[in-house]
Amino acid sequence: MDVELRNIQKTFGKVHANDDISLTVQSGEIQGILGENGAGKSTLMKVLSGFIQADSGSILLGGKPVIISSPADSVKLGIGMLHQDPLDFPPMKVLDNLIAGSKEGTFPNRKRVLAEFQELQRQFNFNVSPDAYIESLTVGERQQLEILRLLWLGAEVLILDEPTTGISAMQKQQLFAMVRKLSEQGKVIIFVSHKLEEVESLCSQIAVFRQGKNVGQVKPPYDTDQLVTMMFGKTLSQNEKICEANEKLNIEINDLEIDDIRLPIKNVNFCIQKGEVIGLAGMEGSGQGLLLRALAGIIRPSGGHIWIYGDGLAKEDLLGKHYFNFKNSGISFLPAARLEEGLIAGLNLKEHFILSEKQTGFFINQKEAATLTEHRIKDFNIKGTAENKIESLSGGNQQRAELALLRQPLKLLLLDHPTRGLDIESSMYIWGKLKQRCKEGASIIFVSSDLEEVLQYSDRILVFFGGKVSEPLDASKVTVDQLGQLIGGKGWD
Repeated sequence: MDVELRNIQKTFGKVHANDDISLTVQSGEIQGILGENGAGKSTLMKVLSGFIQADSGSILLGGKPVIISSPADSVKLGIGMLHQDPLDFPPMKVLDNLIAGSKEGTFPNRKRVLAEFQELQRQFNFNVSPDAYIESLTVGERQQLEILRLLWLGAEVLILDEPTTGISAMQKQQLFAMVRKLSEQGKVIIFVSHKLEEVESLCSQIAVFRQGKNVGQVKPPYDTDQLVTMMFGKTLSQNEKICEANEKLNIEINDLEIDDIRLPIKNVNFCIQKGEVIGLAGMEGSGQGLLLRALAGIIRPSGGHIWIYGDGLAKEDLLGKHYFNFKNSGISFLPAARLEEGLIAGLNLKEHFILSEKQTGFFINQKEAATLTEHRIKDFNIKGTAENKIESLSGGNQQRAELALLRQPLKLLLLDHPTRGLDIESSMYIWGKLKQRCKEGASIIFVSSDLEEVLQYSDRILVFFGGKVSEPLDASKVTVDQLGQLIGGKGWD
């Protein structure tokens, strides 16, 4: 079923998200959509999948014009979209999530549905337990479930929006094998990404978006420099690696223990200097997130010490203290799930900045709030206005907004996948801002599934495997291959 989008226009206030975009994808094609954050990729895919409606333009399926007013319409027409954040119900089991919203009715034939689900899993070498609760699954398993659900509902056009964000290397291999197989079956695959190496290795053609426009369609062989120039209108060079650490300590961790039903962590020992960056590497769910939340005061460790140093030699043990004690000591945490944990959907940028500041009176000074907001938008290069709802911003701009909300001064900044879903330029910009914090004396501990990012920006690295935590490793002396082996459980002896 060929897909054609003609002259799609979509605006959000003053932001022209899609500016006269046209695109044609034939059956069996793996169409890459490449572009910077905020280029209009996700907006166009939401138009095609019925989540939002275009201001003007038309959609043709198999050469026939169609009107897609809702996601239900798109499913009926054979279009399925895998969003960056899984659309599932965490309190429910896998099989119930599969059935939810389908035509199975009040009393579905669970035996038949289970057999069909298991057959789909067999075809694509997936292994998600139908009796597991969604909240117990990894991001990759939730993604696999959603793809299988779309196929079970009869999708002939599959839209994958940043599908490799937050999944393991093995799950990425399974995903790519599945995409190629579906392409061979004649399905249309639209693969939205900002990762050059992924679209180059997988896609049979690539459309490049910039500032809401489709600036060109490219076919193999691909030229990486050409694609970068099309994406950003200029060439980019990687940030020079600079260590900002000095001899003064900010935080010291002694014999830290975290009890968890699935994966307890014991005997964590390390210290972090002012200006230092420590990267946490490991398979998803190996304990990195638990350590971040323990150091932020969100979860309570069962033993050990979390020492925070003052300006002199005095230090305070924060173990067992309230979250606000951690925050007031200069420790801030930025979660990976921006809209779920870090920001408030429904509020605009100005309202976020008002909430982040200490209030000095009973009434809000709207003039001061407007001035502060404009200053932060300019300082952090956020593409949006004070009145833009936070959920209307791209992932990169949401991340910039989160950084702009942080108070000064900071002792320790805890980051869970700080550049997840961001393009090259946005990632470099974010890390430029973070390194500025290091120059001011803050320390950073961050989690990333991108080993290149861990090696590029870390001064030292802690590797997690099965609840074990390595001694800090000098990032300048570790290769990607060595890091990959440690993450896989090799070389610990």
